[in-house]
Amino acid sequence: MECDWKPDEQGLQQILQLLKESQSPDTSTQRSVQQRLEQLNQFPDFNNYLIFVLTKLKSEDEPTRSLSGLILKNNVKAHYQNFPNGVSDFIKSECLQNIGDASPLIRATVGILITTIASKGELQNWPELLPKLCLLLDSEDYNTCEGAFGALQKICEDSAEILDSDMLDRPLNIMIPKFLQFFKHSSPKIRSHAIACVNQFIISRTQALMLHIDPFIENLFALATDDEPEVRKNVCRALVMLLEVRLDRLLPHMHNIIEYMLQRTQDQDENVALEACEFWLTLAEQPVCKEVLCGHLSQLTPVLVNGMKYSEIDIILLKGDIEEDEAIPDSEQDIRPRFHRSRTVAQQHEGDGIEEEEDEDDELDDDDDTISDWNLRKCSAAALDVLANVFRDDLLLHILPLLKELLFHPEWVVKESGILVLGAIAEGCMQGMIPYLPELIPHLIQCLSDKKALVRSITCWTLSRYAHWVVSQPPDIYLKPLMTELLKRILDSNKRVQEAACSAFATLEEEACTELVPYLAFILDTLVFAFSKYQHKNLLILYDAIGTLADSVGHHLNKPEYIQMLMPPLIQKWNQLKDEDKDLFPLLECLSSVATALQSGFLPYCEPVYQRCVNLVQKTLAQAMLHQSQPDQYEAPDKDFMIVALDLLSGLAEGLGGTIEQLVARSNILTLMYQCMQDKMPEVRQSSFALLGDLTKACFQHVKPCIADFMPILGTNLNPELISVCNNATWAIGEISIQMGPEMQPYIAMVLHQLVEIINRPNTPKTLLENTAITIGRLGYVCPQEVAPMLQQFIRPWCTSLRNIRDNEEKDSAFRGICTMISVNPGGVVQDFIFFCDAVASWMNPKDDLRDMFYKLFWPPVSKSSPH
Repeated sequence: MECDWKPDEQGLQQILQLLKESQSPDTSTQRSVQQRLEQLNQFPDFNNYLIFVLTKLKSEDEPTRSLSGLILKNNVKAHYQNFPNGVSDFIKSECLQNIGDASPLIRATVGILITTIASKGELQNWPELLPKLCLLLDSEDYNTCEGAFGALQKICEDSAEILDSDMLDRPLNIMIPKFLQFFKHSSPKIRSHAIACVNQFIISRTQALMLHIDPFIENLFALATDDEPEVRKNVCRALVMLLEVRLDRLLPHMHNIIEYMLQRTQDQDENVALEACEFWLTLAEQPVCKEVLCGHLSQLTPVLVNGMKYSEIDIILLKGDIEEDEAIPDSEQDIRPRFHRSRTVAQQHEGDGIEEEEDEDDELDDDDDTISDWNLRKCSAAALDVLANVFRDDLLLHILPLLKELLFHPEWVVKESGILVLGAIAEGCMQGMIPYLPELIPHLIQCLSDKKALVRSITCWTLSRYAHWVVSQPPDIYLKPLMTELLKRILDSNKRVQEAACSAFATLEEEACTELVPYLAFILDTLVFAFSKYQHKNLLILYDAIGTLADSVGHHLNKPEYIQMLMPPLIQKWNQLKDEDKDLFPLLECLSSVATALQSGFLPYCEPVYQRCVNLVQKTLAQAMLHQSQPDQYEAPDKDFMIVALDLLSGLAEGLGGTIEQLVARSNILTLMYQCMQDKMPEVRQSSFALLGDLTKACFQHVKPCIADFMPILGTNLNPELISVCNNATWAIGEISIQMGPEMQPYIAMVLHQLVEIINRPNTPKTLLENTAITIGRLGYVCPQEVAPMLQQFIRPWCTSLRNIRDNEEKDSAFRGICTMISVNPGGVVQDFIFFCDAVASWMNPKDDLRDMFYKLFWPPVSKSSPH
């Protein structure tokens, strides 16, 4: 045992010197400190010095001692398995002896160190830890009790699963009743630790807690009006979680809990109010919400509405008093990472454009991005949004009287909150709002030119929530004035307003689609001018507005004068950006939409764009191979570059069709795709299958030689757990079969069984079902002898999944396939013929020869021998 370990005085001074230097603000000093720390890690007893400074060297100042402990914690994280036994034993015993240090900072540091060692799998190898900490809770000395509790709270947070498993002989059976005893402790800090510890075990429905659920809830009620905000906050947090997992136990007390939460949502301490406000969000998801809350709506509504005002601190943080900031460059940490949404192939439906999966984009989060922290305003607004969806127009009874006062209020902060309220209820109360919109929309359009930037920005968002209604009215009444004002706001002198206006305009574009065609010149004028005006962050949103415009108006964008306006600034940005620059993502996405819309109009720009995309894919693959062979030498590449490049290549193939043939001929894209299709990252495979399908349609002569290599890979990717990968692989197989014709025969066995399995799975998403049905139909069209014997196993789900999609080429080839298979194996359809009739009836106007095929199946020719 090394408890008699003593530091060498010279070594100790050297380490203290380092700790002092590391507190210097100078980055080059910081860097050299980092290097010296790395070197010191070579010495086995370096960590003994660190724990010695933390726990024994009371003469040093606290920040230095704490820092020594935090460096030790990082070493434990990185190298604990290499610590010699003597060192780790010394550290463990020092920790337990000093958990009650007189300084709160040192106690907390020791606690962090303990939980870090514990979570390195050491709870099993440190059997005395939990019993010892639980014993220390009973100490008469406050510091010891508080330190032990602090450490236990961290362990409960970090190791909840292990504590509740058989690996440790179920310590929670002792710990939880022990924690409950401390709910009534005289020290608020300790009461707070006790609740926080137990709270870790609610969501997982831990058995040891469920056995004591009633005393736990009684104890919570007893602390409901505690003077200490931290205790009230933990009580609220507990009740919110219990609402999710033990509603049965709360129901008898529901009336009182709701009354209590109404009080707490107005707590003087904003952290308590925020925890309490989460209660309404969680309650809205419970089926009992309507029943238990309807009597309290008249009290709750004004509380939530009141919470939606900016607090004074919000306004300071938002620089709400700075109106013009367009010339101030963005700080890089303001720019949130973007997530590229990889390409998914979907079918068009009756009566709409492409049916999107539920799009989360217009959630209430578009509001104050720079304080992206969740706060009371956001939580209140989100709660009002979900409650509007539960109570629908019943909520309006309580909201409308408040709204009248807010929307026309002389104080901007109040007026601004009213506009946010109006946006929050848009989805749930739409029907009931319609009679008021002819008056409200013009008022909001006026608010777009309010003198306060924060009013202008929230108005953009709220108007976007009513875009669907605006577009349903005659365009001159609301659409035209709204568009005109929004375009002015896109060029606002305030960055937050520019951002809100750009996002709102993208939503308007999605709703209005081709209604925008008459105003295209006017719109492009503004968007192109914004290029020269925008700082970094808003440029990224501008790309999105341009891409969405291209998606919305499609081929109407393909006019020489529009191309002349739009392409030069896009290509200029494209040339400025380096291959490593993440700004390429939104620009590539935007160009992908533009290429698809412009079709032949994109030809002049196509070659350099194509080349660069192929290079991006090649670079990323090469980097990934280096990283795989020598992970210490080379870091892993960011595969998003490759994914976005594959998607833009898909856009080019779709927009340019056969004209992409020469570019494909002159590049190694198929070799690269072969590697991408086998990448371990699902999004890479998803995008490479989309590209495979698009190239199959555009220039099959180049794809055909690789089919024997590609088909087995497609077969192994028909795993419906990865919906988008499976969907794109399925679609590509269908496109390939149309091009291959009867030569598809050797590959049918690789894919057919999986496809039939997918179409019969319960809860398969609609897009995947439709693409699977189309591909089965197409395989049957080119190889009826191989597919028809299985008819009976898929005919019913096949018919039900295709009856809602629009007439198009894919549907046409799929139905030809099914007719051909029925004539080969009529027995396979007998039991489900009624479903087939229903599917055939979904055609608006099939081509003549397809109509003949239907006709022959319904009225087979009568045999000649029987008398007419």
